[in-house]
Amino acid sequence: MSLPLMPKATAVWLIDNTGLSFEQIADFCGLHMLEIQGIADGEVAMGIQGMDPVTSGELTRDEIVRCEADPKAKLKAAKSDLPQPVKRTKGPRYTPVAKRQDKPDGIAWLVRHHPELKDSQIARLIGTTKTTIQAVRERTHWNSPNIRPRDPVLLGLCGQVDLNAAVEKARKAAEKAGITLPKPEIEPEAPPPVASDPDNPFSLENFGLPKGGN
Repeated sequence: MSLPLMPKATAVWLIDNTGLSFEQIADFCGLHMLEIQGIADGEVAMGIQGMDPVTSGELTRDEIVRCEADPKAKLKAAKSDLPQPVKRTKGPRYTPVAKRQDKPDGIAWLVRHHPELKDSQIARLIGTTKTTIQAVRERTHWNSPNIRPRDPVLLGLCGQVDLNAAVEKARKAAEKAGITLPKPEIEPEAPPPVASDPDNPFSLENFGLPKGGN
């Protein structure tokens, strides 16, 4: 049974304007009976104005009268001609237009640092296609020269919790199947540049020798 659009406001109105039991109101509004008791006592939903479910078309007057006469009866919502919201089907998650250009960078980062992830998992995380993932992986993507591996969480393409869950799931599946996971690629770190110190009298440059010379 679908719940009222505004459960607490509906409960306030039913408590004030009908002889329905707390259990009946709680069941119809999807609230706990103790919460209904609190509303009746003025401890919960203070300041909320009651909303008439009959006026809004969510309940009929005849249905209220029927349930008032039988405390064990349950309220049945009135049938509505209004279109119901369409449930989102499983598929690639929506990504704002401004962030779509960052997707290849996020894919490259996942491919490099989490080789255990399947293409289907990467597609769900970032909201892309397997074709795009394959192109980034094989460096055949049209923008390959400009792709820089960047953390998709920092780019706002997926959440850290979702990424952790996907990685954990992939690792458990691999362990169960007896697959040895490849080690993630690690970029070699360049040594920090050696800055010359003009105030150091023992600096090699002061003796006309190049940096790093013997």
